This record gives sequence, C-alpha cells and structure tokens, in this order.
Amino acid sequence: MNIIKYPVRDSWEEIVKRPHLDVSQLNTTVCEVLKDVKENGDEAVIRYEQKFDHVHLDQLTVTDVEKEEAIRCCSKELIDSLKLAHRNIARFHEVQQFSGKKIETAKGVTCWQKSVPIEKVGLYIPGGTAPLFSTVLMLATPAVIAGCKEIILCTPPNHEGKVNPAILAAAQIAGVSHIYKAGGVQAIGAMAYGTDSIPKVYKIFGPGNQYVMAAKQQVSLHDVAIDMPAGPSEVCVIADKDSDPVFVAADLLSQAEHGIDSQVMLITDSETILGEIQQQVSVQLARLPRKEIASQALDNSHFILVHDLDEAIDLSNCYAPEHLILAVNDYTRLAQKVVNAGSVFLGKYACESAGDYASGTNHTLPTHRYALAYNGVNLDSYNRKITFQHLDEQGIESIGNAVVCMAENEQLEAHANAMRLRIRSIKER
Repeated sequence: MNIIKYPVRDSWEEIVKRPHLDVSQLNTTVCEVLKDVKENGDEAVIRYEQKFDHVHLDQLTVTDVEKEEAIRCCSKELIDSLKLAHRNIARFHEVQQFSGKKIETAKGVTCWQKSVPIEKVGLYIPGGTAPLFSTVLMLATPAVIAGCKEIILCTPPNHEGKVNPAILAAAQIAGVSHIYKAGGVQAIGAMAYGTDSIPKVYKIFGPGNQYVMAAKQQVSLHDVAIDMPAGPSEVCVIADKDSDPVFVAADLLSQAEHGIDSQVMLITDSETILGEIQQQVSVQLARLPRKEIASQALDNSHFILVHDLDEAIDLSNCYAPEHLILAVNDYTRLAQKVVNAGSVFLGKYACESAGDYASGTNHTLPTHRYALAYNGVNLDSYNRKITFQHLDEQGIESIGNAVVCMAENEQLEAHANAMRLRIRSIKER
C-alpha cells in the first residue's frame, strides 16, 4: 500500500488514477471472438467454452432437472439467506416505480411520460474464482419488478459442465427461467447477436473480467445497450480518530480480495488511526484464503492522511469511488457533501458487505471514476420513458406561431409548413 501524507490538491488527479492496463491486444482478441460468435452462433460458443472454460458441452441450455438438483445441493441456511436478501432487494426496488403525470405546458398542449420495460434483457453472472450468485438477485429482481418479458441469464459452467448450484437457486428465487451455460466474451456475443439457443437481447447487465467488460463496450457501439462501462471493483473508506481500525481494515480487505486489479483507498485526518489500520490490515491479510489476490490489490492502493474531514470528502469526490464508507462519527454531515459515489455506507456498522448481499440496495455500480456521470443499476435501468403529447386547436393557437418562427430561423421550411398548415386550417373554419 502507498502511504501519502497531506497531498496538495494539484496532485489529486494523479492520486485518483486507477491502475493502467494495456488492453490493445485484449481488444483485438475480444473482437475476433465476437465476430466468430456472430457468424457461427452456438458452434462458436461451445468451441470457446472448450477453449477458455475447459468444458465440453452438448448443449448450452440449463435443464429443469439441473435446476431442481441445484436447489437440493444448497443448504437450507443458504436458501433462507437468498430469500431474505431477495425480499430486501425487492422492497428497495419496488418503491422506485415511476408514475408519470400529465402536465399542460400551455393552453391546449398536454405532455406526459410512460415508463415501459425493456422487453428482452441479458444478465451476465461471473462464475470463476468467486461465483457471484448475489449478483443474480441484484440484476434479476429489478428486471422482474420492471416487467421485462424475457430475462436471459448466462454464466460459465465448471469443468464438469455444471453451473454453480447457488447461482441456479438464486435465479429461481428471483424468477429467472432462461439460463445458459456460457461465459466470457462468447456469452456477451451470444446475447448481443443471438444464437440458435441463446436469444438476442436489447440490453446486457452484469460485471466481469477485463475481457467481459471490453466485449460489453464493443457490442454497445452498434448492437445492444449495456448497463454501464465498468472496471475492477473499488472502495474508499473515510476514517477519523474514533474509527474502529479492526472494522476499517476488514472493509478494505473485503474489497481487495475481489481481484488483483481491484483498488482500495483509505482517507483519514488521524495519523494514529492510519497506523492502527495499517497494522490491522497486515494481521487480517495473513488469515485470508485469498491473501495473494488481496495483497496484489493492496499494491494498487493508497492510505492518505489529510488535514481534516472536509478535505477528506473533497478528495473522495475527486476519486468518485464505486463504494464509499463513512466510518466516522460525523457521517450525517459528511453524507450531505457526497456528490460522486456509487453507493455510500454510513457509520461503523454499515460494512460494504451488507450492500453486496442483503441490505436491499443494488451492488452493480459504476467503477473506474464513472460515478462522476453514472449511477448504479436501479429499476429505471430496466425501463424506457416514452414521451407523449397532445395538441388541440387551442394548443395550435398557444404555440403555433412560435414553432413557425423558430423553424423558419433554423431554415427548416418543411417543419414550419407542418405547423403553418394547421394554423391556416383553423383560421379558415
């Protein structure tokens, strides 16, 4: 970890940079795989499953028998935990329902919006070193609430051709029935273009490695929408002199264990607490099963000492973290100053793990400083707003001349004429 004391503001832009990766060769590989999937469909997907996931598949579809077997393989405790998390996630997203109101913008001119669900959505669920069954709940639950007609889920199988049982159990609890054995770039391509087995979708959701992220960005240029651009996971923790160093260290490590390209940042106004947290990170790191991964992530990370908490929140807003934990006494005041973050956790008991699993908020969030402009997945992510407007004769009288004037000044005569004809027809009655 890099210790930085009292950095001047001119250096902040350099500090908040994420680890740089050369993706030129990666993008070439992704482009080749996508082209192959587009041209050869299921055959290409099965071939790449053999190459990348080292599994031979006779078919891509997960059968009903496999789904039933998955439920039996999961412990009652896990099923109960999944149901609890699903219930909370559903509660949080249900209150996000949109209710459009009609507004008369001028006499005789009425405008409104209607929220319409995206008909076909694709969910990508990683299944590598950490099968993210929690992400199934995060992505599928709002899709079902929104009313999406088709919800397609792709996830890589293991070497035996089996999908992680918890992923299948979570899918059934959330209400997803169309599940396919496909991972990586080939899964993104299959959902973007459609194959004999896997339907084409209109928008793709979900996290993944660098290849998956590159594939999502490439297909989004011409073929399908995506939830957001994203990169490796990250957390920023702001601590004060009264923060619990054991808790803070645990929060930093919980994010570092995601991957070697993850990043964590600690910002504090207490040199004493910085040292205590640093010590606790070393103690807890030694006990982690994924300590090699977390240790490499810590090499990308910064522990920063600032003058006060206002400066801390300013630096955090510059960083625009995916997750922000305000592990301070004065979290209510600081929370009001947050302008750039994916999801914020308040107080010493609000660990980021709670949001990852069961508090109800969505954990699919903007990373890599995209929180400057993007929000996390929510119910609106699965809907489109369609605009309606109605004009009667009084509406023509209200805005007609203004429309003609503006169209003429933009030198769009056909636009002006469309309104001019209506004005004339009313006058001639």
